[in-house]
Amino acid sequence: MSTEALVSLAAPISDEAGPGLFLRIIVIASLVGIGLLVWIMARAFRGQ
Repeated sequence: MSTEALVSLAAPISDEAGPGLFLRIIVIASLVGIGLLVWIMARAFRGQ
């Protein structure tokens, strides 16, 4: 998927020019996902 397609998908979400809010949502969601993955792995390997 090209950058232009992502920007056009993000247009209804954001009033700003470019993918500002959309990009922030993606970054925050990925950080939360990484945190959950680390927490799950820490719990899984705690008993070993």
